[in-house]
Amino acid sequence: MANRTEILISGFGGQGVVRLGQILGQAAVHEGLYTTMLISHGTETRGGYVRSQVVLSPEPIDSPSVETPDFFCVFSGIAYQRFKNLCLQGMIIYDPAVIGSPDGNLSCHQIPIAASKLAQQELGNPIFANTIMLGALGKKLSGRLSRESFLRALEERLPRFHKENQQAFELGYTFGARSAE
Repeated sequence: MANRTEILISGFGGQGVVRLGQILGQAAVHEGLYTTMLISHGTETRGGYVRSQVVLSPEPIDSPSVETPDFFCVFSGIAYQRFKNLCLQGMIIYDPAVIGSPDGNLSCHQIPIAASKLAQQELGNPIFANTIMLGALGKKLSGRLSRESFLRALEERLPRFHKENQQAFELGYTFGARSAE
């Protein structure tokens, strides 16, 4: 494991961007890792810009800022355009329904996960798209964070719909396993 893993999650308010950062941090704590999280958002409560920056490390963290994310989980086309160039050698996980075609000029890996479509088809509600994305990210982080730590953190951080969120996480985890590194 690298000493420091930087994760950027960005989208609009109401999409669960902050909550996913909290779940990531909680899963890291379960693994005995140090973790930090910074959030920034626009003045709007819902629908405005939101970003979570999460850093994981087995050692104390000197700076909580994400400068070159190892993983970028995208929830809006605006977020993709704004932060895609930060992901130099990392991985971008995106929903093609949200950003359309990815920028083919980037040097990082770009992994499409049809989270909105899967959430609607498999769970009957697009609200679970964020947890599907978390599952895909969880699979990519499997050398750093265990599936069990994620599921435990989901249970602790999400106040309701435990069964559906667990199913959504498992869907994303499965699709994350199928996608190319």
